[in-house]
Amino acid sequence: MSATNGESRWILGVQPVREAITAHGRELRRVLVETRSEAAPQLEAIARFATDRGARVERVPRATLDRVAQGERHQGVIAEAAPLQVLDEDALVDLPSQGEHPVLLVALDEITDPHNLGAIIRTAVALGADAIVWPEDKAAPLTPATGRASAGAIEHARLARVRSLPRALAALRDGGVEVVGLDAAGSEELGALDLRGPTCLVVGAEGKGLRGPTKKACSRLAKLPMAGPIASLNASVAAAIALYEVVRQRRVGA
Repeated sequence: MSATNGESRWILGVQPVREAITAHGRELRRVLVETRSEAAPQLEAIARFATDRGARVERVPRATLDRVAQGERHQGVIAEAAPLQVLDEDALVDLPSQGEHPVLLVALDEITDPHNLGAIIRTAVALGADAIVWPEDKAAPLTPATGRASAGAIEHARLARVRSLPRALAALRDGGVEVVGLDAAGSEELGALDLRGPTCLVVGAEGKGLRGPTKKACSRLAKLPMAGPIASLNASVAAAIALYEVVRQRRVGA
């Protein structure tokens, strides 16, 4: 997931590479597959898959993969790809007017853990979010760990990085998007809101929650219903529950 330079990036691991092949096929620069003396059915399967999709496969020794991975886990396969396309703020604000269905966005306020970021991306892609938004500063980088945590879903995601998250959220709000911040102290439960229209869910960092300026940019602040003794959830779990509620409402109301 990390860029090797300004023109390419490395994707590490079986599932992330498989998703990259599915998403990009012959557009991949190359797929490096470890040469082993013993049978390796999983690696042979991914090599055949890459070839069938038009990607160039190179057989290399493990030392080559280790050098490229720089200590990260690669499972015997690495793909070289073009950099991920990331929308800017102007393109993000234009999204609600481009789709045939009400837009669904997920915005992340200072989520700094790559594993949380990857898990949120995976859920967002699975549940049909149109984009994942995060600020340039105080945010998790797009690393191999992020790609693995997303199980390769990042290859199918639409990503948007903005200079100021509160400003971007305010622009979306003013453009007719319901910007809903998840806040344990919110006065309403998320399920009580009508989420069938254009919606942006805003998830804060664990422990700190949403920053003050981010809260002010939201249309509403809502809490997730909690019945047990635990007062908060992992950020990726909270995002998943909130996304599911949006999808549930839209399917019921369809």
